[in-house]
Amino acid sequence: MNAPRKAGARTGRAPGLTELAAERASGALLCDAGTVYLQGGQVVHAESPVSPGVEVLLTTGGRLTADSWREAMGRAGPAGGVGRFLVDSGRLSGAELEICHLGALFDAAYFALGHGSGPRGFQRGAAHWLGPVRPVDAAVVERETRRRGELLAALWPYPRVDTEPVVRRRPDGRAPAVTPRQRAVLALADGVRTPARIARELGRPAFHTLIDIRRLAAAGHIATPRSTGPAAPPSSHPGVPGHPALPARPGARPPLPPGRGPTAAGFTDPDIDLLRRLRDALEATL
Repeated sequence: MNAPRKAGARTGRAPGLTELAAERASGALLCDAGTVYLQGGQVVHAESPVSPGVEVLLTTGGRLTADSWREAMGRAGPAGGVGRFLVDSGRLSGAELEICHLGALFDAAYFALGHGSGPRGFQRGAAHWLGPVRPVDAAVVERETRRRGELLAALWPYPRVDTEPVVRRRPDGRAPAVTPRQRAVLALADGVRTPARIARELGRPAFHTLIDIRRLAAAGHIATPRSTGPAAPPSSHPGVPGHPALPARPGARPPLPPGRGPTAAGFTDPDIDLLRRLRDALEATL
């Protein structure tokens, strides 16, 4: 009997998530915009420079102190058991960890696997410092990644708003009122902070922040950047401008977003009334 062929073998290309899942591979799938960790072909974690990690969601949200997190990393990080340590020590319940972990996993996977981000290599045997929490079927992760991309496009078909510094504008009297969540985003819309930086400062998943930003742009509360120069390369990722560098090693904490972005210039307003009607019609079908 012939041995099963490993994903990507003899093809000169990096394997994709579907291939690795079929092989029941374990390790780190290195992508243009993040890293996806597998164990036995299932997705156990994901990271992206755009997406706030579990540590940001837990500490910024006030569920854990920074000291508690550092202790967990120091005592259990090298052994890849931070999640289990947090539960066993009583700092988190199993349900709290699972909910936070799944939120961070799907958030980072959207950027790592989404449009414009492709696989660049696979490091077999690599494991994440958080340790196993709740594995997710690879097909579910890919399906959710596609759904999120379609949802953003339906809300407001201008992906540059996902990456440029967020510029608040004075809406006309017909603009709908903002929600408390959206108000927190607008409070940080200073023309310097990018959506990724706003998500990190608020301690919220990056995708949820993009939802708020696209809705605010569609309602006229946020300016929509329009390109005045050459178009971005086709391989650029909607959440990461250009070609972001891979993390130095699988499991390394993603770098913080840059403190300052490009100047907020070159913004023009699209036909707000027309696009608002299109948005309302599309949302009615969701």
